[in-house]
Amino acid sequence: MPTFTIETAHDVPVYRLRSYEADTVDKACRLAVDDGDWSIRKISHDTPGETFVSGIWEGTGAPHSARSLPVPSQYGDTMRRKARHFEVLLGLLKMFAAADPAAPELALWRQRAVSAIAKAEAMMAAARDPKGSDRHA
Repeated sequence: MPTFTIETAHDVPVYRLRSYEADTVDKACRLAVDDGDWSIRKISHDTPGETFVSGIWEGTGAPHSARSLPVPSQYGDTMRRKARHFEVLLGLLKMFAAADPAAPELALWRQRAVSAIAKAEAMMAAARDPKGSDRHA
C-alpha cells in the first residue's frame, strides 16, 4: 500500500484594534486598510480557520525530496477554492452579459450582470467597488 506525506495547515486570524478620525465610515475604513503599522497586532488562537491540505508528496520523509502531487480541490483551502470558482462564474456571467437579449425581461438581468461583472472585476483587481454596484449585486 502506498504511503503519502500530507502537509495540513490552518490560518490563524491576526488582528489589531486602532481608532481613526475620519469624516465618514468609508474614509475611516480606507485609513485602517492603508495603515501598514501592525506593531500592535494580536493573534486569535481561539478562532483558527479550517484545516486544509496544503501539500502532498509520495513516500515518507522530507516533502521536498519526493515528487509533489496535486491536492484534490475538495481538500484545499475554501477561500482559495471560492476565489478560483468565482473566476469561472465571472466568465459565465460575462458570456451572459454579452449575449443579445431576445426577451424584454432579459434586459433587466443583463443590466444586473454588467453591474456584477464590474464589481467582481474590481474585487479581482483589489480595487474599490464601482459606484452604484451594490444596487444590483
